[in-house]
Amino acid sequence: MLEEAEKTESAEYQNILYDVNDGVARITLNRPEKRNALSVELRKELISALRSSEANDDVTVILIEGAGKAFCAGYDLTGVSGTPGNRPTGWIESQHFDSWTDQTARAIFRDWIQIWDLLKPVVAKVHGFCLAGGSEIMSMCDIVFAADDAVLGYPPMRVMTTADIPYFPWKMSMARAKYLQLTGHTVTGKQAADWGWIVKSFPADELDEQVMREVRPIAQMSPSLLAANKASLNQAYELMGMRTHLLDAWKMHLIGGAVRADGGEFGRIAQEQGLAAALEWMNGPFLREGFPF
Repeated sequence: MLEEAEKTESAEYQNILYDVNDGVARITLNRPEKRNALSVELRKELISALRSSEANDDVTVILIEGAGKAFCAGYDLTGVSGTPGNRPTGWIESQHFDSWTDQTARAIFRDWIQIWDLLKPVVAKVHGFCLAGGSEIMSMCDIVFAADDAVLGYPPMRVMTTADIPYFPWKMSMARAKYLQLTGHTVTGKQAADWGWIVKSFPADELDEQVMREVRPIAQMSPSLLAANKASLNQAYELMGMRTHLLDAWKMHLIGGAVRADGGEFGRIAQEQGLAAALEWMNGPFLREGFPF
């Protein structure tokens, strides 16, 4: 009966693929034509699949990956998540809160903190672009593997606002966190592994094989012991203030994006001249100096 329910649920997804096999729940972001850009609907389906995996006794470990040429290129900028009919779960319809509580950033926190809170370990397999919102998903996962040539980073911090989930100081040294957050630079999967942002990288043509070699033994472990070990590790970081820092990030996100004088410049250029012109304005000074992306 559970197997039939899984098939029915998977068949209803429009933006992800979902499969359970040998203790592994595989969730594939499936908007390859958009490089798996995060629409509100994709986010809702991803959270639904994560919750289903946590409640399924046939699942021990969860694997998140991306279809096509990228893991995830970031949030879908073609639609505004706060417009009626396209709002994330938990949006508050109130004139008292909408203009100043940054509901978009708070909704994003509510989504991705669930990866952190799941009782089961979540593994990310990253290839191609993993940018902005994609890097937030990746960084909230418990274990991350990437292709050597994957591109990881948060370029929108160059001109738009701070990260919705400011994971940098929790994933790497202060020197590297400041370098990446202040510049918006990207790094390769190999460099991310060298810096300790992720655990390992592999040649792109070996990524699938090597990740499954890592995941299969985990799938044979005791789910209860995995849950206890994950909770123990999470508690250490929460005692150091990680959850409070992430929960409070919407305030700096609001200041960085909506309050500062030139916070809307990227949007203005995109509206008047097109997205390509806005991206050139954002990335051009770095590209001209020979930095990637």
